Amino acid sequence: MEATVIRTGTEGKTWGGGNEPLKASYGKMMMWFFIVSDALTFSGFLAAYGFSRFKFIESWPIADQVFNHFPFLHGVDAPMYYVAFMTFILIFSSVTMVLGVDAGHRLDKSKVTLYMFLTIIGGLIFVGSQAWEWANFIQGEYGAVTTKGGNVLQFVNAEGERVALEDIAASIPSERTAIGRSSEVWFNSNETVTDYSLEQVKAGFVANPDLLIKTQITGEDGHKIILNREESLAKFNNEAIGVVEGANLTHNEYGPPLFADFFFFITGFHGFHVFSGVILNIIIFFNVILGTYERRGSYEMVEKVGLYWHFVDLVWVFVFTFFYLV
Repeated sequence: MEATVIRTGTEGKTWGGGNEPLKASYGKMMMWFFIVSDALTFSGFLAAYGFSRFKFIESWPIADQVFNHFPFLHGVDAPMYYVAFMTFILIFSSVTMVLGVDAGHRLDKSKVTLYMFLTIIGGLIFVGSQAWEWANFIQGEYGAVTTKGGNVLQFVNAEGERVALEDIAASIPSERTAIGRSSEVWFNSNETVTDYSLEQVKAGFVANPDLLIKTQITGEDGHKIILNREESLAKFNNEAIGVVEGANLTHNEYGPPLFADFFFFITGFHGFHVFSGVILNIIIFFNVILGTYERRGSYEMVEKVGLYWHFVDLVWVFVFTFFYLV
């Protein structure tokens, strides 16, 4: 008994199998697979962030009050200005990448070189800006005190402006000595070393009748609730247990510990992607200069790394929206 083999022609169809399914090269297909899987990873992180923020909605920090710094403008309230600048730089680098890919399609080596260089500069500026933002976030500027319930109490003046711990406690004498891990006595792993003790802050707070406490709870007007003087003294005396400056994975002066955890993890994970993209762009950039792709007659490598760069830019738009704006 003979078997009958039926062959189906694939000519003219989009999906033809072989080395170029969907009329895309193997390299492009693999890049798209990576982008889709990485997009699912970021989606999971942002979903977890959204769930945690909703759970602690009343005590979650207000982004405008946390990310309100700008380089070389110490003390100037510039809410979200620097983050907006970073976003503009990254989006602009995506535009230069598009122009570079288009120049590659036209086999214009000089234009590809120029636009790849501009893309790399934009990526480096963004990574450097994110490093500055991390350093500022970790160091903090004002400081706060923590309570028995794990909440954060910040200090403001009569006008509602934040007051730093150094302005409260600097004039109070103290014999406190900071003991680090290099000393004979070690702190526990969950303790942090601060410039001022709780006793110093308390003495300065009591001595200044114009100081008030801003709680971690958001009122109906969308702003953090500020207690009057009597309530502030009672809150401080009954609940304050420690001082916190800046942020780490255990405590932060901005709000719930999860806020800093998500900030470090999500922005750090994205920053790693941007840094990796810069490295890839640099490698492709030198190959362009050496004429590697000109000899091949194709700048497809520029297009493939461009797909990754656009993905990184798009992810930042979502991170910027969910983490900083909403």
